[in-house]
Amino acid sequence: MKITDILENAKGCEFTFEILPPLKGQKAQEIFDNIDPLMEFKPPFIDVTYHREETVYKRLPNGLLQEKVVRKRPGTVGICAALMHRYQTEAVPHVLCGGFTKEDTENVLIDLNFLGIENVVALRGDQAKGESYFTPKPQGHQFAVDLVRQIDAMNQGTYLDEDLQNTMETDFCIGVAGYPEKHFEAPSLNIDIDYLKKKVNAGADYIVTQLFFDNNKFFAFVDKCREAGIKVPIVPGLKPLVTKRQLSILPQIFHVDIPDTLAIEVLKCKDNAEVRQVGIEWCIQQSKELKNEGVPVLHYYSMGKSKNIYEIASAIF
Repeated sequence: MKITDILENAKGCEFTFEILPPLKGQKAQEIFDNIDPLMEFKPPFIDVTYHREETVYKRLPNGLLQEKVVRKRPGTVGICAALMHRYQTEAVPHVLCGGFTKEDTENVLIDLNFLGIENVVALRGDQAKGESYFTPKPQGHQFAVDLVRQIDAMNQGTYLDEDLQNTMETDFCIGVAGYPEKHFEAPSLNIDIDYLKKKVNAGADYIVTQLFFDNNKFFAFVDKCREAGIKVPIVPGLKPLVTKRQLSILPQIFHVDIPDTLAIEVLKCKDNAEVRQVGIEWCIQQSKELKNEGVPVLHYYSMGKSKNIYEIASAIF
């Protein structure tokens, strides 16, 4: 089922979450052990992130450096197939610009379509480790809007190789990212929303937001999107604080503000066990307010840990 259909037909507020692929060498059961408890809340879909390859340099006996590409996590396509088989729910793979050529992207989309996966989230992705700025691969996409255009073109039966015979139209429902506090590379929130509108005009069907800790920023973001003519559904993304160190790490990585009230309570904590509880309670309050405002879905970033998400979901759903 397409995510847009799930959102339109949601009875009340639905619970969904996102998982991080495990490190190579771990078994599928380790993913299932984290997901199994959360299935109690009947998520209609599960997002699966993609972590791009890393480039490392190995010194050779002659003193020269050899560039080596290392993939530290198994493929998102295989994980999605495993989730759909085990849980009979929709799996939503993240498809990135970073690390992919246009042909790579087309091949991934062909595989997903073959498996019956109907939904994808199209993202630019972060810069490669060691890079200051995002640089696409040669023959890759610079911006998420271009990736959306490629997926939408395949939905209309247009492939990169015009000489291909008997090509079929795909039917992907396309999600994109939205940033209530703006993308860190955007000069302003209004311009960032203009970029977002271009993604919607290119074929995006729904928006999932970056994590936020202040619901007022989400509500203001939705209002601005509607004023800009963006009509597609907007799903709020939530993540509970877990450690005191995240007070500085999360703003650095995700470029989000942490409200003074939350920060002060975290700073009072004696250890991370207390921080974890504060994070759960804050996220529960966020979730309750968003649910009362009528959002069709609450989407949680689990980061591979399910216990705190389980406690939050138990209080909401």
